[in-house]
Amino acid sequence: MKRILFSNNAFAISEVLLIMRVAVSLLILTHGWAKIANFSENLNRFADPLGFGVATSLQLAIFAEFFCAILVGLGFMTRLALIPLIINMTTIVFVVHASDPFSRQELPLLYLISFLFLFFTGPGKYSMDRQILKRDRY
Repeated sequence: MKRILFSNNAFAISEVLLIMRVAVSLLILTHGWAKIANFSENLNRFADPLGFGVATSLQLAIFAEFFCAILVGLGFMTRLALIPLIINMTTIVFVVHASDPFSRQELPLLYLISFLFLFFTGPGKYSMDRQILKRDRY
């Protein structure tokens, strides 16, 4: 037990990165799928925070929350796929819900922190990136 709690075990770090990457990807994927499934309904009520147009903003959110989430979950092009997710969550927290109470900002803020964590740590040992690049440490 002491070894688990107080050691810097690289194996455990790789497992935690795998769990974090897959869990966060699956969770955000549900938001992306809901946007795809209700695309026409969302066109009538989706926010256009950056002035790209409602359809483009919705498509960019779907790209990030669905397609990029799949890449992150697989650990393929992880850091590149995290960039749209980070931009999306930053926009949601600081533009879309900027004047809303913290309870509306909390979930996207947790996603943003998770995506930043994965961006800076990398996908870990158990990822497609690691298998393709054959690096000892990722």
